[in-house]
Amino acid sequence: MLTNTPIIQETMQQLNCCIIIPTYNNEGTLKRVLEGVLEYTTNVIVVNDGATDATPAILKDYTQLHQIHLPKNKGKGYALRVGFKKALTLGYEYAITIDSDGQHFPEDIPVFLEALENAETKNVIYIGARNMQQSDVPGKSSFGNKFSNFWFWFETAKWLKDTQCGYRLYPLKEVSELRLITPKFEFEIEVMVKAVWNGTLVENVPVKISYDETERVSHFRTVPDFTRISILNTWLVIVTIFYIKPRSFIRKIRKKGFKKFLQENVLKHGDSPKKKALSIALGIFIGISPFWGFHTLIVFSLAVFLKLNKAIAFTFSNISIPPLIPFILYGSLQMGTVLLGGELSFSLGDLTQSAEVMKHLKTYVVGSFVLATIAAFLFGSIGYLMFTFIAKRKMAVDNG
Repeated sequence: MLTNTPIIQETMQQLNCCIIIPTYNNEGTLKRVLEGVLEYTTNVIVVNDGATDATPAILKDYTQLHQIHLPKNKGKGYALRVGFKKALTLGYEYAITIDSDGQHFPEDIPVFLEALENAETKNVIYIGARNMQQSDVPGKSSFGNKFSNFWFWFETAKWLKDTQCGYRLYPLKEVSELRLITPKFEFEIEVMVKAVWNGTLVENVPVKISYDETERVSHFRTVPDFTRISILNTWLVIVTIFYIKPRSFIRKIRKKGFKKFLQENVLKHGDSPKKKALSIALGIFIGISPFWGFHTLIVFSLAVFLKLNKAIAFTFSNISIPPLIPFILYGSLQMGTVLLGGELSFSLGDLTQSAEVMKHLKTYVVGSFVLATIAAFLFGSIGYLMFTFIAKRKMAVDNG
């Protein structure tokens, strides 16, 4: 790791990197953080987020730093966005963000620089990975981190050890292209997820952490801020399921071509014939089920939970494409009528012209689930026989 201070200073210049320090009412630790950072670089931007303590007086002694003083407290996310914008106007390409409450160690700055120097791609965000097993780490912080890690994985298919640490390195140009709207602590989740969606790599680097409660002042409000984060994650999950995953799926097909995609991702996939058949059955069942508007959400969630083939399950869930919907509705109603008794008083054509289905909702729902079960069993069985035949023939060719 880089240890020589002059070399670190030179590396900061070569990488065109600066330090951004958002601060709000951290008069007890701000000076120590500033002094620690200045040992490595003077490329520093401090964003005073409307502090009402001695912060302005402390910053008067650091005229060599770029300072932004916001008249009112806007939140960490807003302060970071202001800092990013300033860094870009000053010509920087990267920014390392460090909190002013004393929990981060400036001597970890070389960790980020070395990671960036050795990276295969420079379009990368590095996030500090704290030792959450450390004895002084509050239980709520450890739980919050696990909670955040899970949802980040669900939204991006990328697993990280730590997604909440504010000690980070950002590529400024790539971040500036994102549409970021959240103003407070939830910003650090939004920027990560949207960066991954936009093609930026996100990785962890190990950093030290201090939770000295005698001097550290945290402005994280458990109930309101956790609520804001939960609302953000809810929205990101919805976008993931209804836009990002289908988009990625379609892009993969377009990139490979349908025939090649079918061969590589479906027919020649490493999954067993049984697993593929169950994936077909799941897709067909969900596609016919009465959960209109939620088919994609349900099929992806169940495919992940049951560890089935997501490509196959999603493909077959699209049995409910518009041209087939009237037939699925009519078939469900016919099945429900057979099971519950009674007669249908309308034809297939009526389904496209009226709300007759709503008059027979119970019949439809019961028939829908039964039809979905029968179709899932039928398609799954055919799929199993087909995949088993393909696997045996491939084995014969390989051994022949």
